[in-house]
Amino acid sequence: MYEYKTSGTCATKIRFDIQDGKIRDLSFENGCGGNLKAISILAEGMDTEELTRKLKGITCGRKKTSCADQLAKAVEQFA
Repeated sequence: MYEYKTSGTCATKIRFDIQDGKIRDLSFENGCGGNLKAISILAEGMDTEELTRKLKGITCGRKKTSCADQLAKAVEQFA
């Protein structure tokens, strides 16, 4: 299980596992509950490269990042 401390988002930590190049057991600490549950469900079983390609660079409001962007950075770090 990997743990990533986020920066610039309402979510403070992201936890996930990678098995055979796929995302497993994704969860977020804090943040927008409904949206982050949806991201977790959609990302389950997704290829790490596909996830980073789709989510990297997404922003939230006036922030330069988002929970999705932070997830992409976390996956890049550990994949």
